[in-house]
Amino acid sequence: MVSREHKRAALYEKLQLLRSMTNSHALNKTSIIVDASKYIEELKQKVERLNEDIANAQTSSSSSDQTPLPVQVTVETLEKGFLINVFSEKSCPGLLVSVLEAFEDLGLNVLEARVSCADSFRLQAVGGENEEEGESIDAHAVKQAVAVAIKNWSENNEHE
Repeated sequence: MVSREHKRAALYEKLQLLRSMTNSHALNKTSIIVDASKYIEELKQKVERLNEDIANAQTSSSSSDQTPLPVQVTVETLEKGFLINVFSEKSCPGLLVSVLEAFEDLGLNVLEARVSCADSFRLQAVGGENEEEGESIDAHAVKQAVAVAIKNWSENNEHE
């Protein structure tokens, strides 16, 4: 009985700590955890933006003669699939089609996607492996396939 009370008190203390770290104003456990999850996603996005800024700074300082299209690609492994992010500061007409074709060639189903193609190009997609295909795909293979699709798209658009 005492042990259960200790566990409950410890859980309450940890939830309050989590609540204060994430600036949550929630009162129940579920809401605190949801707020913490959102906070973690925001932190991931900040890290991604900082990495993109660093990559852009390195690209702009190292390429004075040539200006290849700087497109950042990140692939994270999820429980069942991948989170794929593709970003370019410039609008890239037709790039979405090339990337989606690469997913299809891999046997990757797009489960959810957000795309912006106005002044810049941004794709955030959650892809799940096609379970009918027997082969397993890893994050590196997905990133390579997207990189090849971008390279092919870039080469095709240079001649236009």
